Amino acid sequence: MHELITQFLSYLKAAWQHRWHAIVAAWVIAVSGWIVVALMPDRYEASARVYVDTQSILKPLLSGLAVQPNLDQKIVMMSRTLLSRPNVERVVRMADLDINVKTAEDKENLINSMISKIEIKNTGQDNLYTLAYRDRKPEVAKRVVQSLLTIFVEGSLGDKRKDADSAKHFIDDQIKAYEQKLISAENALKDFKRQHMDTMPGEGRDYFAKMSETMESLSQARLALREAENGRDAIRKQLAGDDLVMLDDKDMGANPEIDARIQALRKNLDSLQLNYTDRHPDIVAAKRIIEQLEEQKKQEAKTRKASPTTQNPVAQQLKVALADAEAGAASMRARVAEYESRYNRLRAAADAIPQVEADFTQLNRDYEVNKTNYEKLLATRDSAQMSGDMDANSGIMNFRIIDPPRVPLVPSAPNRPLLMSLVLLGSLAGGVVVAFLVSQFRPTFNDRWTLRNATGVPLLGAVSLIWTDAQKKRQRSNLIATAMSTLGLFGSYGVVMVILFFTAATSA
Repeated sequence: MHELITQFLSYLKAAWQHRWHAIVAAWVIAVSGWIVVALMPDRYEASARVYVDTQSILKPLLSGLAVQPNLDQKIVMMSRTLLSRPNVERVVRMADLDINVKTAEDKENLINSMISKIEIKNTGQDNLYTLAYRDRKPEVAKRVVQSLLTIFVEGSLGDKRKDADSAKHFIDDQIKAYEQKLISAENALKDFKRQHMDTMPGEGRDYFAKMSETMESLSQARLALREAENGRDAIRKQLAGDDLVMLDDKDMGANPEIDARIQALRKNLDSLQLNYTDRHPDIVAAKRIIEQLEEQKKQEAKTRKASPTTQNPVAQQLKVALADAEAGAASMRARVAEYESRYNRLRAAADAIPQVEADFTQLNRDYEVNKTNYEKLLATRDSAQMSGDMDANSGIMNFRIIDPPRVPLVPSAPNRPLLMSLVLLGSLAGGVVVAFLVSQFRPTFNDRWTLRNATGVPLLGAVSLIWTDAQKKRQRSNLIATAMSTLGLFGSYGVVMVILFFTAATSA
């Protein structure tokens, strides 16, 4: 550490030997820098602040009904894309900056220069943005900022409408496509039902259930047919004489109506005979009537003997029952034949019907999927329509211009006081560097330690220099001149700063 300090002091002493080089270099750098700063053109900055209000009472009211985009993310994206080349070209046209542009190269340079000068800053608060632009002419700066503000506001509204329209067009196209799919699925389902009408599965029943039901119905019909045929055969046996009991002569002569009258007359005759004799007219008349009825009964019996079987009431009843049994058996045979036909068709289609049911299920599934998607698209279109109307008309995202752009009166750049001060500091540093470089090009040994270290030869002693009065006076004059030159440099800096102050006050 001691060696470093010693070496530093040695460099400082060497530079001090060439202090006039440092003073001259400092004056040259300072004066040149101040002239350059003074000749720098003024640049005026126009700015505007805009606040984007994304809070709306409709957002909670329309929650679940309309699609609500991420407005904050959208605003950030708009601010980042504002400096795109198409937007900057629009700004050039709107601000009339392309009047003096002659070639494509000039236009390209102008656009690149504007992109580098335009500033879009977030002020640190939510959705509060500052648009700024610097130019030599304050009117141009204002026009550019106004154009940027217009593009920022109108572009957002146009993007919202464009997004809503593109979403609607896309959904409408999808609805038309699914509508055609739905119509095709309905037609396919209709044609399939028409082609397989006899093998279509019933409501909640499949092929195997239908086959089991048909088999059960066929068994019941066959049982009923056997019962009807057995009853018919029994009637046929009775009519054939095996079980038919023929009526005897007494039964052949029976007439229920005449027998009833005879029986009633006989009861009446018994009553009369209890009270009267056989010659009483009523008794005589009753006997005569009974004799007539007996004669009539005998005559009818003689008549029935000619055709005892055909005139048998039991046989007639059996014939009627046989006819009914034949009709019932025929009906049962027809039913059995129908159920056998159905069962045979089902058995013949045992391989085809499961495939028909599978195809029918697939068609139904496709139809339901298309129908569900179609209904969802209709609901989505309504939601998109509501979202577009909300974005366009309800003011869900409002732009509030906090500070409109105006023509600046005072230039914002360059900051001449700061630059002048930096030039002064640079000139002082430059003078020191020049003195150090000169001392390195013209090296001298200012102390014995430096000489010993440089030569490596043992140092036996040193001879002190004794200044004369004239040399001391000259040295004092030299120091005074150095101080005056340095103070003159700082005085010149003060004069320059005063001039800048009065100039700024006069412009304001």
